[in-house]
Amino acid sequence: MIPPSPFSMAGRRVLYTGAAGGLGLKTTLSMLDRGALVIALDHNPDHIERLRSEVTPEQAAHLEIVQTDLADEAGLQAQLQRLTAAAPIDVVINNAAIYPSMPFEQYSLEQLRRVHRVNVEAAVQIIRTILPGMRTRHWGRIINISSITLSGGWENLQPYVQSKGAMLGNTRALAREFGKWGITVNAISPGAFPTDAEAIHPDPEGYTRMVLERQSIKRRGHPGDIAAAILFLASDEAGFISGQTLSVDGGWDMH
Repeated sequence: MIPPSPFSMAGRRVLYTGAAGGLGLKTTLSMLDRGALVIALDHNPDHIERLRSEVTPEQAAHLEIVQTDLADEAGLQAQLQRLTAAAPIDVVINNAAIYPSMPFEQYSLEQLRRVHRVNVEAAVQIIRTILPGMRTRHWGRIINISSITLSGGWENLQPYVQSKGAMLGNTRALAREFGKWGITVNAISPGAFPTDAEAIHPDPEGYTRMVLERQSIKRRGHPGDIAAAILFLASDEAGFISGQTLSVDGGWDMH
């Protein structure tokens, strides 16, 4: 168990994609515990049902679940317009991603485009829509979830790895551009976490051995590790940090 975080989210309005998934659920609950108003965007009905079952009545009063497909540009925009018309967004966490796995030459161009649409373009669309509210109030936190796969070592994930590289580039470019408005933009690069994404590996036990061999810390990561990093970067205390990538990977990929 991680110790309780000191970072308050009281009154902050958070837009979180993939908020009910393997890495999202714990962060959603942690932000609700700290007083945030969380708008949870997710497409997976099973994940959404689990989130509903996990929240307390007190937390549920501060949670809005929006089931939406990030591949649907028009549908997403309609939801964003509704949400931003109600009140400005203080924190955006671009976490949702798809990760089809196959050799590079087997991907169709349509599959490549869909990965880019969900993993990159939807995040850009969200940022463009919430930016005016952050700029007006001269405060904002944008957190993009990247991936340890950028360090190499994974085959058959080219579109996913490419999309995470794009998110890292967006982080740095937008941090430079938005800093004058008091908006920080950072990335978190998770290591190998035991989530649904690992189901693509044919030998789970062998994969776990490989992960622990490469990590400096000899335990598997858990969603609370990601939640702690997000809570920090979303806080007032992180206001002088921007354009950075925080690796949460047990000391695997060192810079």
